[in-house]
Amino acid sequence: MRLNKKTNFYLLLFVIFGGFLIFGVSENIKGPALPDMQQELSLSDGTLGVLLAINAFGFLLACTYTSWLISKIGAKTTSILTFVLMAISGIFIYFSTNFTSLVGAYFLLYIGNGMLEISLAIIAARLFTKHTGTMLNLSHFFYGLGSTVAPIVAAQMMGWEINATDLGWRGMYLIMLSLSVLPIIPVVLSRFPQEEGNEEDDRTSIKKLSKDPIAWLIVFALTMGVTAELGIAAWLVNYLVKVSEWTISEASGMLSIFFFSFMLARLLLGPVTDKFGYAISIIVFSFFAGILSLIPIFTGDSLAILFAIAGFGIGPIYPTMMALLARKYTKGTDTAITFTVVLIGIGGVVTNLMIGYIIEWVTNLSFGATFEESNRIGMQAGYFFIAMTAILCGLATWEIYRRFKKEGNIL
Repeated sequence: MRLNKKTNFYLLLFVIFGGFLIFGVSENIKGPALPDMQQELSLSDGTLGVLLAINAFGFLLACTYTSWLISKIGAKTTSILTFVLMAISGIFIYFSTNFTSLVGAYFLLYIGNGMLEISLAIIAARLFTKHTGTMLNLSHFFYGLGSTVAPIVAAQMMGWEINATDLGWRGMYLIMLSLSVLPIIPVVLSRFPQEEGNEEDDRTSIKKLSKDPIAWLIVFALTMGVTAELGIAAWLVNYLVKVSEWTISEASGMLSIFFFSFMLARLLLGPVTDKFGYAISIIVFSFFAGILSLIPIFTGDSLAILFAIAGFGIGPIYPTMMALLARKYTKGTDTAITFTVVLIGIGGVVTNLMIGYIIEWVTNLSFGATFEESNRIGMQAGYFFIAMTAILCGLATWEIYRRFKKEGNIL
Protein backbone atom coordinates (compact mmCIF):
# COMPACT_ATOMS: atom_id res chain seq x y z
CA MET A 1 0.00 0.00 0.00
CA ARG A 2 1.39 3.39 -1.07
CA LEU A 3 0.89 6.11 1.54
CA ASN A 4 0.92 9.82 0.81
CA LYS A 5 3.37 11.97 2.73
CA LYS A 6 0.78 13.48 5.07
CA THR A 7 -0.78 10.14 6.04
CA ASN A 8 2.66 8.66 6.65
CA PHE A 9 3.57 11.64 8.86
CA TYR A 10 0.50 11.10 11.03
CA LEU A 11 1.20 7.37 11.29
CA LEU A 12 4.74 8.17 12.45
CA LEU A 13 3.33 10.66 14.95
CA PHE A 14 1.14 7.83 16.28
CA VAL A 15 4.21 5.59 16.55
CA ILE A 16 6.22 8.24 18.40
CA PHE A 17 3.42 9.46 20.68
CA GLY A 18 2.13 5.93 21.33
CA GLY A 19 5.65 4.66 21.92
CA PHE A 20 6.35 7.37 24.49
CA LEU A 21 3.00 6.63 26.17
CA ILE A 22 3.93 2.95 26.52
CA PHE A 23 7.41 3.96 27.68
CA GLY A 24 5.93 6.12 30.45
CA VAL A 25 3.65 3.29 31.57
CA SER A 26 6.38 0.62 31.59
CA GLU A 27 8.83 2.87 33.48
CA ASN A 28 6.48 4.10 36.18
CA ILE A 29 4.18 1.28 37.20
CA LYS A 30 7.04 0.22 39.45
CA GLY A 31 6.34 2.98 42.00
CA PRO A 32 3.27 1.31 43.56
CA ALA A 33 4.71 -2.17 42.96
CA LEU A 34 8.06 -1.72 44.75
CA PRO A 35 6.79 -1.66 48.37
CA ASP A 36 4.78 -4.89 47.88
CA MET A 37 7.61 -6.44 45.89
CA GLN A 38 10.10 -5.51 48.63
CA GLN A 39 7.92 -6.94 51.38
CA GLU A 40 6.98 -10.16 49.57
CA LEU A 41 10.55 -11.00 48.52
CA SER A 42 12.15 -9.61 51.75
CA LEU A 43 14.43 -7.17 49.92
CA SER A 44 16.52 -4.59 51.78
CA ASP A 45 16.74 -1.01 50.48
CA GLY A 46 20.25 -1.76 49.24
CA THR A 47 19.05 -4.86 47.39
CA LEU A 48 16.26 -2.80 45.87
CA GLY A 49 18.92 -0.34 44.72
CA VAL A 50 20.81 -3.28 43.15
CA LEU A 51 17.64 -4.32 41.29
CA LEU A 52 17.19 -0.80 39.91
CA ALA A 53 20.90 -0.60 39.03
CA ILE A 54 20.72 -3.90 37.11
CA ASN A 55 17.70 -2.51 35.30
CA ALA A 56 19.72 0.57 34.41
CA PHE A 57 22.48 -1.73 33.13
CA GLY A 58 19.96 -3.53 30.89
CA PHE A 59 18.84 -0.14 29.59
CA LEU A 60 22.49 0.78 29.00
CA LEU A 61 23.23 -2.46 27.17
CA ALA A 62 20.30 -1.92 24.81
CA CYS A 63 21.43 1.63 24.11
CA THR A 64 24.88 0.42 23.00
CA TYR A 65 23.59 -1.72 20.14
CA THR A 66 20.21 -0.25 19.11
CA SER A 67 21.65 2.37 16.73
CA TRP A 68 23.76 -0.37 15.11
CA LEU A 69 20.71 -2.65 14.92
CA ILE A 70 18.71 0.10 13.23
CA SER A 71 21.47 0.54 10.64
CA LYS A 72 21.43 -3.23 9.94
CA ILE A 73 17.74 -4.18 9.95
CA GLY A 74 16.03 -0.78 9.84
CA ALA A 75 14.10 1.33 12.34
CA LYS A 76 10.80 -0.36 11.48
CA THR A 77 11.93 -3.94 12.24
CA THR A 78 13.80 -2.76 15.34
CA SER A 79 10.65 -1.04 16.63
CA ILE A 80 8.53 -4.17 16.13
CA LEU A 81 11.14 -6.28 17.94
CA THR A 82 11.22 -3.77 20.79
CA PHE A 83 7.47 -3.76 21.44
CA VAL A 84 7.29 -7.57 21.28
CA LEU A 85 10.19 -7.87 23.75
CA MET A 86 8.47 -5.54 26.22
CA ALA A 87 5.24 -7.58 26.08
CA ILE A 88 7.19 -10.81 26.66
CA SER A 89 8.93 -9.29 29.69
CA GLY A 90 5.49 -8.85 31.30
CA ILE A 91 4.94 -12.60 31.01
CA PHE A 92 8.30 -13.33 32.68
CA ILE A 93 7.58 -10.86 35.50
CA TYR A 94 4.24 -12.59 36.08
CA PHE A 95 5.96 -15.95 36.52
CA SER A 96 8.89 -14.68 38.64
CA THR A 97 8.97 -16.38 42.04
CA ASN A 98 12.17 -15.05 43.64
CA PHE A 99 14.68 -12.21 43.40
CA THR A 100 16.80 -13.95 40.76
CA SER A 101 13.92 -14.59 38.37
CA LEU A 102 12.60 -11.07 38.99
CA VAL A 103 16.01 -9.60 38.12
CA GLY A 104 16.03 -11.56 34.85
CA ALA A 105 12.50 -10.47 33.94
CA TYR A 106 13.13 -6.82 34.85
CA PHE A 107 16.42 -6.92 32.93
CA LEU A 108 14.50 -8.02 29.82
CA LEU A 109 11.99 -5.19 30.33
CA TYR A 110 14.75 -2.62 30.54
CA ILE A 111 16.46 -4.04 27.46
CA GLY A 112 13.16 -3.27 25.73
CA ASN A 113 12.96 0.18 27.33
CA GLY A 114 16.50 1.01 26.22
CA MET A 115 15.78 -0.07 22.64
CA LEU A 116 12.57 1.96 22.71
CA GLU A 117 14.36 5.05 24.03
CA ILE A 118 16.96 5.03 21.25
CA SER A 119 14.49 4.09 18.51
CA LEU A 120 12.01 6.83 19.41
CA ALA A 121 14.76 9.43 19.83
CA ILE A 122 16.24 8.62 16.41
CA ILE A 123 12.88 8.54 14.63
CA ALA A 124 11.83 11.83 16.27
CA ALA A 125 15.15 13.54 15.45
CA ARG A 126 14.78 12.50 11.80
CA LEU A 127 11.12 13.53 11.59
CA PHE A 128 11.08 16.81 13.56
CA THR A 129 13.45 19.06 11.62
CA LYS A 130 11.40 22.19 12.41
CA HIS A 131 10.28 23.52 15.84
CA THR A 132 12.43 20.80 17.38
CA GLY A 133 12.03 21.86 21.00
CA THR A 134 8.26 22.12 20.72
CA MET A 135 7.83 18.77 18.97
CA LEU A 136 10.20 16.85 21.24
CA ASN A 137 8.52 18.27 24.34
CA LEU A 138 5.14 17.33 22.86
CA SER A 139 6.40 13.80 22.16
CA HIS A 140 7.67 13.47 25.71
CA PHE A 141 4.34 14.84 26.94
CA PHE A 142 2.95 11.41 26.10
CA TYR A 143 5.64 9.84 28.28
CA GLY A 144 4.38 12.12 31.03
CA LEU A 145 0.77 11.14 30.28
CA GLY A 146 1.63 7.45 30.61
CA SER A 147 3.61 8.20 33.76
CA THR A 148 0.70 10.14 35.26
CA VAL A 149 -1.87 7.45 34.66
CA ALA A 150 0.42 4.49 35.42
CA PRO A 151 0.80 4.79 39.24
CA ILE A 152 -2.93 5.29 39.87
CA VAL A 153 -4.02 2.53 37.50
CA ALA A 154 -1.30 0.19 38.74
CA ALA A 155 -2.22 0.74 42.41
CA GLN A 156 -5.90 0.10 41.66
CA MET A 157 -5.18 -2.89 39.44
CA MET A 158 -3.00 -4.55 42.08
CA GLY A 159 -6.09 -4.66 44.33
CA TRP A 160 -8.35 -6.33 41.77
CA GLU A 161 -9.71 -9.66 42.91
CA ILE A 162 -9.71 -12.62 40.52
CA ASN A 163 -11.06 -15.88 41.95
CA ALA A 164 -10.88 -14.37 45.48
CA THR A 165 -7.17 -13.58 45.00
CA ASP A 166 -5.64 -10.13 44.53
CA LEU A 167 -4.16 -9.59 41.08
CA GLY A 168 -1.02 -8.21 42.78
CA TRP A 169 2.02 -6.65 41.19
CA ARG A 170 2.74 -9.64 38.95
CA GLY A 171 -0.68 -9.63 37.28
CA MET A 172 -0.59 -5.85 37.01
CA TYR A 173 2.72 -6.01 35.10
CA LEU A 174 1.35 -8.72 32.80
CA ILE A 175 -1.70 -6.67 31.81
CA MET A 176 0.01 -3.29 31.55
CA LEU A 177 2.96 -4.53 29.47
CA SER A 178 0.66 -6.40 27.09
CA LEU A 179 -0.34 -2.93 25.82
CA SER A 180 3.09 -2.78 24.15
CA VAL A 181 1.78 -4.73 21.16
CA LEU A 182 -0.65 -1.93 20.15
CA PRO A 183 1.88 0.45 18.46
CA ILE A 184 3.03 -2.39 16.21
CA ILE A 185 0.06 -1.72 13.88
CA PRO A 186 1.10 1.83 12.81
CA VAL A 187 4.74 0.70 12.71
CA VAL A 188 3.87 -1.94 10.10
CA LEU A 189 1.78 0.50 8.03
CA SER A 190 4.21 3.45 7.92
CA ARG A 191 7.41 4.31 6.05
CA PHE A 192 10.21 5.37 8.37
CA PRO A 193 12.43 8.40 7.61
CA GLN A 194 16.12 7.90 6.81
CA GLU A 195 19.00 9.77 8.43
CA GLU A 196 20.76 12.43 6.40
CA GLY A 197 24.47 11.78 5.91
CA ASN A 198 26.43 8.54 5.72
CA GLU A 199 28.29 6.10 7.93
CA GLU A 200 31.58 7.94 7.49
CA ASP A 201 29.94 11.03 8.96
CA ASP A 202 28.89 8.91 11.95
CA ARG A 203 32.42 7.64 12.56
CA THR A 204 33.78 11.17 12.39
CA SER A 205 31.10 12.34 14.80
CA ILE A 206 32.04 9.68 17.36
CA LYS A 207 35.65 10.89 17.38
CA LYS A 208 34.57 14.50 17.68
CA LEU A 209 32.11 13.73 20.47
CA SER A 210 34.70 11.91 22.57
CA LYS A 211 36.95 14.99 22.42
CA ASP A 212 34.21 17.61 22.82
CA PRO A 213 33.85 19.04 26.36
CA ILE A 214 30.30 20.19 25.59
CA ALA A 215 29.31 16.62 24.70
CA TRP A 216 30.57 15.43 28.10
CA LEU A 217 28.82 18.30 29.89
CA ILE A 218 25.58 17.33 28.13
CA VAL A 219 26.09 13.74 29.31
CA PHE A 220 26.67 14.82 32.92
CA ALA A 221 23.76 17.29 32.95
CA LEU A 222 21.37 14.74 31.45
CA THR A 223 22.58 12.00 33.81
CA MET A 224 21.75 14.24 36.76
CA GLY A 225 18.40 15.26 35.25
CA VAL A 226 17.43 11.67 34.48
CA THR A 227 18.52 10.56 37.98
CA ALA A 228 16.19 13.17 39.46
CA GLU A 229 13.33 12.07 37.20
CA LEU A 230 13.73 8.31 37.66
CA GLY A 231 14.73 8.65 41.31
CA ILE A 232 11.45 10.41 42.10
CA ALA A 233 9.53 7.83 40.05
CA ALA A 234 11.16 4.93 41.91
CA TRP A 235 11.40 6.30 45.47
CA LEU A 236 8.65 8.90 46.09
CA VAL A 237 5.99 6.31 46.97
CA ASN A 238 8.41 4.47 49.28
CA TYR A 239 9.44 7.80 50.84
CA LEU A 240 5.88 8.88 51.61
CA VAL A 241 4.94 5.42 52.93
CA LYS A 242 7.96 5.13 55.26
CA VAL A 243 8.66 8.75 56.23
CA SER A 244 5.18 10.26 56.22
CA GLU A 245 3.28 6.99 56.94
CA TRP A 246 0.94 7.44 53.98
CA THR A 247 -0.91 4.51 52.43
CA ILE A 248 0.34 3.17 49.09
CA SER A 249 -2.81 4.52 47.45
CA GLU A 250 -2.25 8.03 48.87
CA ALA A 251 1.45 8.00 47.97
CA SER A 252 0.69 6.72 44.45
CA GLY A 253 -1.75 9.62 44.07
CA MET A 254 1.04 12.08 44.90
CA LEU A 255 3.32 10.40 42.35
CA SER A 256 0.56 10.77 39.76
CA ILE A 257 0.26 14.49 40.57
CA PHE A 258 4.03 14.75 40.06
CA PHE A 259 3.68 13.17 36.63
CA PHE A 260 0.66 15.35 35.84
CA SER A 261 2.85 18.40 36.50
CA PHE A 262 5.61 16.72 34.52
CA MET A 263 3.21 16.05 31.62
CA LEU A 264 1.67 19.54 31.67
CA ALA A 265 5.10 21.18 31.54
CA ARG A 266 6.02 19.17 28.46
CA LEU A 267 2.74 20.09 26.81
CA LEU A 268 2.98 23.82 27.49
CA LEU A 269 6.65 24.76 27.75
CA GLY A 270 8.03 23.47 24.43
CA PRO A 271 7.42 26.78 22.62
CA VAL A 272 9.03 28.60 25.58
CA THR A 273 12.25 26.62 25.12
CA ASP A 274 12.31 27.42 21.38
CA LYS A 275 11.85 31.13 22.15
CA PHE A 276 14.20 31.67 25.10
CA GLY A 277 16.87 29.10 24.28
CA TYR A 278 17.37 25.50 25.33
CA ALA A 279 20.28 25.98 27.75
CA ILE A 280 18.73 28.88 29.72
CA SER A 281 15.42 26.99 29.91
CA ILE A 282 17.10 23.88 31.34
CA ILE A 283 18.95 25.95 33.96
CA VAL A 284 15.68 27.46 35.20
CA PHE A 285 13.82 24.13 35.12
CA SER A 286 16.57 22.28 37.01
CA PHE A 287 16.92 24.76 39.89
CA PHE A 288 13.15 25.00 40.21
CA ALA A 289 12.83 21.20 40.49
CA GLY A 290 15.75 20.78 42.87
CA ILE A 291 14.70 23.49 45.32
CA LEU A 292 11.06 22.36 45.41
CA SER A 293 12.15 18.74 46.03
CA LEU A 294 14.37 19.81 48.94
CA ILE A 295 11.84 21.92 50.85
CA PRO A 296 9.39 19.15 51.97
CA ILE A 297 12.27 17.01 53.30
CA PHE A 298 12.79 19.64 56.01
CA THR A 299 9.22 20.94 56.45
CA GLY A 300 7.28 17.64 56.44
CA ASP A 301 3.78 16.81 55.23
CA SER A 302 2.51 20.39 55.24
CA LEU A 303 4.40 21.13 52.00
CA ALA A 304 4.47 17.60 50.54
CA ILE A 305 2.66 18.90 47.46
CA LEU A 306 5.94 20.54 46.43
CA PHE A 307 7.27 17.05 45.66
CA ALA A 308 4.62 16.89 42.95
CA ILE A 309 4.96 20.49 41.73
CA ALA A 310 8.67 19.79 41.13
CA GLY A 311 7.45 17.87 38.08
CA PHE A 312 7.01 21.21 36.28
CA GLY A 313 10.79 21.58 36.40
CA ILE A 314 11.78 17.95 35.86
CA GLY A 315 9.47 17.38 32.87
CA PRO A 316 11.05 19.56 30.16
CA ILE A 317 14.71 18.82 31.01
CA TYR A 318 15.22 15.67 28.94
CA PRO A 319 13.39 16.65 25.71
CA THR A 320 14.86 20.16 25.79
CA MET A 321 18.39 18.79 26.16
CA MET A 322 17.75 16.34 23.32
CA ALA A 323 16.58 19.28 21.17
CA LEU A 324 19.83 21.08 22.05
CA LEU A 325 21.75 17.92 21.12
CA ALA A 326 19.99 17.62 17.76
CA ARG A 327 20.68 21.29 16.96
CA LYS A 328 24.30 21.11 18.12
CA TYR A 329 25.18 17.91 16.24
CA THR A 330 23.22 18.12 13.00
CA LYS A 331 25.46 15.57 11.27
CA GLY A 332 25.54 12.10 12.76
CA THR A 333 22.56 12.78 15.05
CA ASP A 334 21.96 9.04 15.52
CA THR A 335 25.50 8.65 16.84
CA ALA A 336 25.25 11.72 19.08
CA ILE A 337 22.04 10.36 20.62
CA THR A 338 23.56 6.89 21.13
CA PHE A 339 26.78 8.32 22.62
CA THR A 340 24.80 10.44 25.06
CA VAL A 341 22.19 7.88 26.09
CA VAL A 342 24.77 5.08 26.57
CA LEU A 343 26.80 7.24 28.93
CA ILE A 344 23.63 8.33 30.74
CA GLY A 345 22.95 4.61 31.21
CA ILE A 346 26.35 4.14 32.87
CA GLY A 347 25.61 7.10 35.13
CA GLY A 348 22.19 5.61 35.88
CA VAL A 349 23.74 2.37 37.11
CA VAL A 350 25.97 4.31 39.50
CA THR A 351 23.31 6.73 40.77
CA ASN A 352 20.68 4.00 41.30
CA LEU A 353 23.19 2.10 43.43
CA MET A 354 24.06 5.29 45.29
CA ILE A 355 20.44 6.11 46.18
CA GLY A 356 19.75 2.65 47.57
CA TYR A 357 22.98 2.43 49.52
CA ILE A 358 22.77 6.01 50.85
CA ILE A 359 19.40 5.05 52.33
CA GLU A 360 20.78 1.81 53.78
CA TRP A 361 24.03 3.34 55.04
CA VAL A 362 22.33 6.25 56.83
CA THR A 363 19.73 3.84 58.23
CA ASN A 364 22.49 1.61 59.64
CA LEU A 365 24.07 4.61 61.38
CA SER A 366 21.03 4.37 63.70
CA PHE A 367 20.39 8.07 64.23
CA GLY A 368 16.87 7.20 65.38
CA ALA A 369 15.72 5.50 68.56
CA THR A 370 14.17 2.62 66.56
CA PHE A 371 14.92 1.00 63.21
CA GLU A 372 11.80 2.59 61.71
CA GLU A 373 12.93 6.04 62.79
CA SER A 374 16.46 5.43 61.49
CA ASN A 375 15.01 4.20 58.20
CA ARG A 376 12.97 7.40 57.90
CA ILE A 377 16.18 9.41 58.26
CA GLY A 378 17.84 7.16 55.68
CA MET A 379 14.98 7.73 53.23
CA GLN A 380 15.30 11.49 53.76
CA ALA A 381 19.04 11.30 53.00
CA GLY A 382 18.37 9.33 49.81
CA TYR A 383 15.73 11.78 48.65
CA PHE A 384 18.05 14.70 49.47
CA PHE A 385 20.55 13.17 47.05
CA ILE A 386 17.83 12.88 44.38
CA ALA A 387 16.93 16.57 44.79
CA MET A 388 20.60 17.60 44.58
CA THR A 389 21.00 15.84 41.23
CA ALA A 390 18.48 18.28 39.73
CA ILE A 391 20.56 21.21 41.01
CA LEU A 392 23.74 19.63 39.62
CA CYS A 393 21.99 19.38 36.25
CA GLY A 394 21.39 23.13 36.36
CA LEU A 395 25.02 23.89 37.28
CA ALA A 396 26.35 21.72 34.43
CA THR A 397 23.97 23.37 31.96
CA TRP A 398 25.15 26.80 33.13
CA GLU A 399 28.65 25.78 32.06
CA ILE A 400 27.27 24.59 28.69
CA TYR A 401 25.56 27.97 28.26
CA ARG A 402 28.76 29.82 29.19
CA ARG A 403 30.73 27.90 26.55
CA PHE A 404 28.03 28.46 23.91
CA LYS A 405 28.00 32.18 24.69
CA LYS A 406 31.79 32.32 24.42
CA GLU A 407 31.55 30.68 20.97
CA GLY A 408 28.75 33.06 19.95
CA ASN A 409 26.43 30.09 19.44
CA ILE A 410 23.53 30.35 21.89
CA LEU A 411 21.18 27.35 21.73
